[in-house]
Amino acid sequence: MASGTGVPSLGPRGVQTEEIELTSAVVNRDSERIGPDSFELLSVLGKGGYGKVFQVRKVQGAQTGKIFAMKVLKKAKIVCNAKDTAHTRAEREILETVRHPFIVDLLYAFQTGGKLYLILECLSGGELFMQLEKEGIFMEDTACFYLGEIVLALGHLHSNGIIYRDLKPENIMLNHQGHIKLTDFGLCKESIHDGAVTHTFCGTIEYMAPEILTRTGHNRAVDWWSLGALMYDMMTGSPPFTAENRKKTIDKILKCKLNLPPYLTLDARDMIKKLLKKSPLQRLGSSAADCKDIQKHPFFRHINWDDLLSKRCEPPYKPCLQSDEDVSQFDTRFTKQTPVDSPDDSTISHQHEHAFAVRLLHFSPLTDALIQKPWHCKHHALPTEPRLPPLSPLYLSPFAPFIFSFSNFPPFTSLCHGFTLSSQPHTWVMFIWHETEQN
Repeated sequence: MASGTGVPSLGPRGVQTEEIELTSAVVNRDSERIGPDSFELLSVLGKGGYGKVFQVRKVQGAQTGKIFAMKVLKKAKIVCNAKDTAHTRAEREILETVRHPFIVDLLYAFQTGGKLYLILECLSGGELFMQLEKEGIFMEDTACFYLGEIVLALGHLHSNGIIYRDLKPENIMLNHQGHIKLTDFGLCKESIHDGAVTHTFCGTIEYMAPEILTRTGHNRAVDWWSLGALMYDMMTGSPPFTAENRKKTIDKILKCKLNLPPYLTLDARDMIKKLLKKSPLQRLGSSAADCKDIQKHPFFRHINWDDLLSKRCEPPYKPCLQSDEDVSQFDTRFTKQTPVDSPDDSTISHQHEHAFAVRLLHFSPLTDALIQKPWHCKHHALPTEPRLPPLSPLYLSPFAPFIFSFSNFPPFTSLCHGFTLSSQPHTWVMFIWHETEQN
């Protein structure tokens, strides 16, 4: 199999499988042996349906002493929610291959018999959502800074054939300096290039583009609609189209005219109107130039894009942090808890244990190109409640869990550090399964 490619095949009961090679150059970059003992638990940052997020310190090997966020995922719970397989698989592939100053970094990934571990950079500034809640609205120069960094991140994703599709304040986190980082890639769509469209219905309703709602097919222009909705939210205090229930909200997005408050500047008004064009063909950013057209808009006339990308621009808000271990930007209901990783229960049922057969010896170098393959996404139900703050800045991030899966392998036993040796040297092979939706 060529590096960075997937080879589809049919497993038991006609389930489609793919064989995917990954690289130590992007995950576990130093090829050191990583496990739970490599990290000291410091604080609880959040809890979700699949497990916990801890603040941790690395105590062995490279980067000893550095602070990270560690998401611990229980395998049995992940397997039981099979509908998320495609989303979580896409998220893992994206995070393992895309590097950018304004996209959160995945540093290490490993597993034990009953758990999966993601080691991510610790974004101690919390969510942009929480800062927006505190301020009510952002002044234009503040909004311009954050929107500029977001434009660069989205442009980078688009240039690699990825649509983000879930842009909202809750998915934008701040690092210790106050720069943004996009998180939560569970709704991203890979392999979307010029002229290609997808019909998957997912995202957050208040920021959802009309062409997603009507299922007429969509491309990367949906991200620029979401940018317009986010810009409106930042500068007015709420998304542009909201109602008491989802049906009325959808009707507003599809049918209602955009109302702009008079206090917005002419440049801000013009950019919001051009981003929130209901026709994607007329939307700012929909041309082949993509983000370049947005960067040229007068709203950004004071931005030096090279300085912004290099983080030479001073953020409008710097989190007040006393040390690298400061967790003051996170929910105290979690940070006051004693950080304990529950015992590793590796007794997964026979029905599910095949889903985590993973072969590992060493790694084979791959190119930095994205693993670009179509994937199948189950349709998400629309939320029935208006947007609310999450329980903690990591409740929805960093990232939905991912799934290691199987194809025609016997149940694994006696896995040393959760892996089985392959007869092929220098290769980490994952067998990913997903059911193809039937029309």
